[in-house]
Amino acid sequence: MNAPLIRRAAAEGLGTAALVAVVVGSGIQATGLTQDVGLQLLANCLATVFGLGVLIALLGPVSGAHFNPAVTLAAWYDGDGPSLREAAAYIPAQIAGAIGGAVLADAMFGRPLVEFSTHDRSAGHLWPAEAVATAGLVWLVFGLTRAGRTHLAPILVASYVGAAYWFTSSTGFANPAVTIGRAFTDTFAGIAPASVAPFVGAQLLGAAAGLVLVAVTFGRRPAPTRTVAEAAESVLVP
Repeated sequence: MNAPLIRRAAAEGLGTAALVAVVVGSGIQATGLTQDVGLQLLANCLATVFGLGVLIALLGPVSGAHFNPAVTLAAWYDGDGPSLREAAAYIPAQIAGAIGGAVLADAMFGRPLVEFSTHDRSAGHLWPAEAVATAGLVWLVFGLTRAGRTHLAPILVASYVGAAYWFTSSTGFANPAVTIGRAFTDTFAGIAPASVAPFVGAQLLGAAAGLVLVAVTFGRRPAPTRTVAEAAESVLVP
């Protein structure tokens, strides 16, 4: 599918909004059902895995289902994704969508629509965790493209994000737009605004490291035969 840019940007914004609504809404639901922090994190993780997988399968054929400025920038730099003009449309849509998703989640649970998070995440060990989580995500996304296995992206990307909840100390945000959006909700999934910039910086460094990992393990990018969106469409449309 070669959708117009406005439609692709809309898909990125709406997909990111839905993803953040899942993350924040499931966090609110979990804290209302149990006081066990481990169970809260597990519920939040499972909802995110299922929701992200569905969204990638649904919107991948339209925009590539980045939902993540780090992935969009990496794809632009790698030459295997949007042009600079397209990236400039995707990224604001992703950020606006993330904020809207947080507001929507709060509205669904009768909370203040905008309530900046007080959940401080400024400990220094969280930043390398974010770099690692983002590097792994970029390595996976572009590795699947290099290996011709983009049809597995809905399952494998969602699975990786779920794993990152548990193997990183930061619970693997790995997404600048989602990080910004989660600052707008003072709930389980929130992040204090003062903690956002270091997280985003670490995520962008991680994205660069992920591209290095792709180059080391898969070599130079071959001449493209079809886009990620086209590959995703071929799975969903016989």
